[in-house]
Amino acid sequence: MSLLVTCPNCGPREVEELRCAGESTKRPTSAPSQRELNEYVYFREGVWDVQREWWFCRTCEEWFLAERHTYTNEVLRTWHPERPTGDAQPGTASAGDVAASPEGTASVT
Repeated sequence: MSLLVTCPNCGPREVEELRCAGESTKRPTSAPSQRELNEYVYFREGVWDVQREWWFCRTCEEWFLAERHTYTNEVLRTWHPERPTGDAQPGTASAGDVAASPEGTASVT
């Protein structure tokens, strides 16, 4: 058996049933410069520690976030991001910026 990742919907799954889309990043401002846009699209931190990543479950076809240690491949936790409500004030939040709260759930920032 290879790496097991717990899908929030389906439970533990082998990595072959999932797709890792890479580390989560913060979207640039509403009118990013060319440099900010290039950094968002092409550059990743690639930490040698715990990293937050986007995963897709091919069984339930849902996206979720996971925290994985990049050296040991241990998945510390997984959760669904909260969906944006659409009633945020302009300039306060981007619809895709997701941050984890201390309770282990995700909140849109």
